[in-house]
Amino acid sequence: MRKYETIFILQPELSEDDIKSVTTKAQDVISSYKGECFRMDDWGIRKLAYPIKKCARGRYYYVRFDGDSALIAELERRLRLDEKVLRYQSVNITDLPERAVPEKKAVTPEAEAIENVEEAVPAEETAE
Repeated sequence: MRKYETIFILQPELSEDDIKSVTTKAQDVISSYKGECFRMDDWGIRKLAYPIKKCARGRYYYVRFDGDSALIAELERRLRLDEKVLRYQSVNITDLPERAVPEKKAVTPEAEAIENVEEAVPAEETAE
């Protein structure tokens, strides 16, 4: 099975019932094609770079799942036919390295004091 990400944009004025119907359809397609949905996030309403179907804003959804090419074909077909969906894009992320969360560096009190001193000292201006 391959790993995929799909982002789809819904019309911003949809009711909660309409949004729930689109997201459950997407999850149903994934489960019916023996895929495994790991994550579905609502990114909220955002301004679009350009108007799509006379909408300046859209509600973004992110889906992360495993499946095969038949699953992608059916999911994109269903999204294309749904009038509530403005745009969608699916990406194969199988060969990409795992996204690592950057670790926070441990700051020693000495390093913090040096940073504070460097911030307090203004840069020397040279007049030539």
